[in-house]
Amino acid sequence: QVQLVESGGGLVQPGGSLRLSCAASGRSIDFYTMGWYRQAPEKQREWVAIITRAGTTNYADSVKGRFTISRDNTKNTVYLQMNSLKPDDTAVYSCNAIRAGDLSYWGQGTQVTVSS
Repeated sequence: QVQLVESGGGLVQPGGSLRLSCAASGRSIDFYTMGWYRQAPEKQREWVAIITRAGTTNYADSVKGRFTISRDNTKNTVYLQMNSLKPDDTAVYSCNAIRAGDLSYWGQGTQVTVSS
């Protein structure tokens, strides 16, 4: 089993930045594809970014060029650097770990609020 704990959320003004962290325990994340998802109030959860075992990244069009996902396998941690934040980025951000033949693991989420 993999336990995931997100941190780094908070209140930020439009145009500001935040760095989210997702710390994993229980197993090494070396062999997992890691992803960030978000869910705004009264909306469906949506995919934000993923990073594969090999370090290949992909982003939702809404965050491309503003967000960067990275991983540090030595720290068993995944990050999401968020720049040029907009009010539409307000959501609960959750971390996911997935690999073939295993369960999909989720963290509890961290709140990001973009407001002046």
